[in-house]
Amino acid sequence: MKTFHQYPIAKRQNSKVDLNNRKDLVYLILAGLFVSNALLGEILGGKLIEAGGYIMSLGVIPWPVVFLTTDLINEYYGRSGVRRLTLITVGLVLYAFVIIFISMRIPASAISPVKDEAFASVLGQSQWIIAGSVTAFAVSQLVDVAVFWLFREATSGKMLWLRATGSTAVSQLIDTFIVLGIGFWIPGKIATSDFLNLAFTNYTYKFAIAVSLTPLIYLAHSLIDRYLGDQHPHYTPPNPQIVEG
Repeated sequence: MKTFHQYPIAKRQNSKVDLNNRKDLVYLILAGLFVSNALLGEILGGKLIEAGGYIMSLGVIPWPVVFLTTDLINEYYGRSGVRRLTLITVGLVLYAFVIIFISMRIPASAISPVKDEAFASVLGQSQWIIAGSVTAFAVSQLVDVAVFWLFREATSGKMLWLRATGSTAVSQLIDTFIVLGIGFWIPGKIATSDFLNLAFTNYTYKFAIAVSLTPLIYLAHSLIDRYLGDQHPHYTPPNPQIVEG
């Protein structure tokens, strides 16, 4: 078996990410926004807030950015772009929780302004919440990809608003019920009526955000198209009917 250094230089160079390539740079920026906001959403999700008389998870705040970047990566880099990034993000979220878990086991110094109890109270989510949030994120993202491309192929690449909003509406319905069901309802932290009320409130917020993001999606598409120019701005799946010969 050949080692990395035994391959021709040209082949090795082709496998690298080229930051001078605008499409590679756009992907890195979108991936960074995707990962950072997904991680924030997972860490903040254990805190419940009240807004306008409705109870919601604080994790809903950074998720609109995840919605937006998911649609853009779907559009420009295809199914594999979102799927791979989703799996990477799941790994990073689990890594973050492991580091937080280890940090909670290290005693604070006597002069530390943040005591162990306060640190654990803020960052110490239960195993149920962690399991629910990670499962919900992975499943909803994969559903988002499937629904996005179902609408895209059904409309022949037209009606951007339909595939962007539709995929988010379906995937976040699944996400909301999984994360709240596993994190709060199954372990008995909240009653069934409170679970349904919380799920409905969170989903209504997410759906409203998905609709309100439509102008931003069109704006982002326009800016990316201008920036990329002729560097194959949109991902087009191969046509199985075309046969070389």
